[in-house]
Amino acid sequence: MASKFHLKKAKDGQFHFNLLAGNGEIILTSEMYKAKDSALNGIESVKKNSAREGAFEIKTSSNDKHYFVLKATNGQVVGQSQMYTTAASCKNGVESVQKNAPGAVLNDES
Repeated sequence: MASKFHLKKAKDGQFHFNLLAGNGEIILTSEMYKAKDSALNGIESVKKNSAREGAFEIKTSSNDKHYFVLKATNGQVVGQSQMYTTAASCKNGVESVQKNAPGAVLNDES
């Protein structure tokens, strides 16, 4: 199965997307967007920035779990990962986004 961006419309009318790896696992989640076009721009930003050096920032939460954010060139966060128990597994998540995002197809469920 190929990697995919799943674009969805929330109950409040806003849009968001998830990037799924080939195995169906969610590897990146977006913020909420008021307009569908903005969410589509967010997907393009993930595709473009996932290959950019320095675009990922690995962080540690207050409960010592690890996660990463993907930032656009303007510093805005365009996606965030799930929580990982180890820094190594978090790094693997970054690598998965770098590998899967550029060629991911859009599955519009909005």
